Amino acid sequence: MQLRSERTLIALLAAVQFTHILDFVIMMPLGPQLMRAFAIDAKAFSVLVSSYTFSSAVFGIIGAFIIDRFDRKHALLFAFAGFLIGTLLCALAPSFETLLGARIFAGAFGGVVNTLVFTIVGDTVPEMRRGRATGTIMASFSVASVVGIPIGLYMASVFSWHAPFFALAFGGFLTWILFSVKMPSMREHIGTSSNKPLDRSQNWREELSRFASVLGEANHQRAFALTTCLMFAAFSIIPLLSPYVVGNAGLPEKNLPLIYLCGGACTFFTSRIFGGLADRYGKYPVFFVLASASLVPIFLVTRLGPSPVAVILVTTTLFMVLVSGRFVPAMALITSSANPAKRGSFMSVNNAIQHLSSGLASLSAGALMTTTASGGLVGFEKVGYLALGMTVLSLYLARRIRSGSLSAPAGHDQGDV
Repeated sequence: MQLRSERTLIALLAAVQFTHILDFVIMMPLGPQLMRAFAIDAKAFSVLVSSYTFSSAVFGIIGAFIIDRFDRKHALLFAFAGFLIGTLLCALAPSFETLLGARIFAGAFGGVVNTLVFTIVGDTVPEMRRGRATGTIMASFSVASVVGIPIGLYMASVFSWHAPFFALAFGGFLTWILFSVKMPSMREHIGTSSNKPLDRSQNWREELSRFASVLGEANHQRAFALTTCLMFAAFSIIPLLSPYVVGNAGLPEKNLPLIYLCGGACTFFTSRIFGGLADRYGKYPVFFVLASASLVPIFLVTRLGPSPVAVILVTTTLFMVLVSGRFVPAMALITSSANPAKRGSFMSVNNAIQHLSSGLASLSAGALMTTTASGGLVGFEKVGYLALGMTVLSLYLARRIRSGSLSAPAGHDQGDV
């Protein structure tokens, strides 16, 4: 693929990812409002957050059986359309139960969207530029934090918590149209044998064999374990960060958007910088530095007591920069670990594990904590210990991942071998 068309494709994928990410992350800062609106505690809110991720995990496994049989463009358009319908259902939800159902529906398609975005990056971007491309895609989190979350919170304060989801559904529809017009067809991954008509029994035997081969490969297993550790280290903390800094650190709720504005503004630049460094110096060395450095803000942010706004913002910004930053080389490592012919199925399984792990992390955090009568959270330091342990384990696992097309570790580019 020519560099100009590659950049256009990456921009389109980043726009899709922005919508998907914002739909997911907007739930976290809306936590205080949703907990008041539905009269629920931290445990019930963690169920609301994790429902999306568990749904994504289940349908990610289902997608692993079929995703490599379809044109990437058609598959992504279908999944993105289902995701937007789910987002609209969230906007229309009148109660906790209906919102829970809508989040499950949105998660079923949202996880597939995430899988296809990174699968397409792996299919189209050479490994020597994959770190930078991954950083650009993941910078959508930063844009969501800088632009989307503050605007969403403002809309929620002026109208209601329903408003951000209406805006997301409308904006996502415009993105869907642009993507359908600009994105080229992608069928190179489909082999001739995949196009032959199969009877039902042959089809299931073939797909089960393919699925087993994806799960049974040792390199894939190490990549899946790394994904699990990283998601536990991040999503045991992130869903309850907003209620914690408001209830425990004393941050006025009106200043809550500042956390995402400052953190997102910094990660917008650092994600792409980290991606470039990963391409230049190797994925694993950059991951090692970022993951090791992230231990400091993880320790600090889970022990914040009443603090000045400036201290809270510095701590949470450092947390966002390093925790999200380590995902850039890690995702480049994980994406590169699969054989191209199996990459769609591999990424579907990895996405399922990613969402299952984040859901379990959220539930685990909720189980470790209690809510006081004044709205404070007790036990966040225990969550911090969990995140620290998972981060240390990820350092070991990432070193053992190898490229799907090279015999050397995936953390090294061809020039390093």
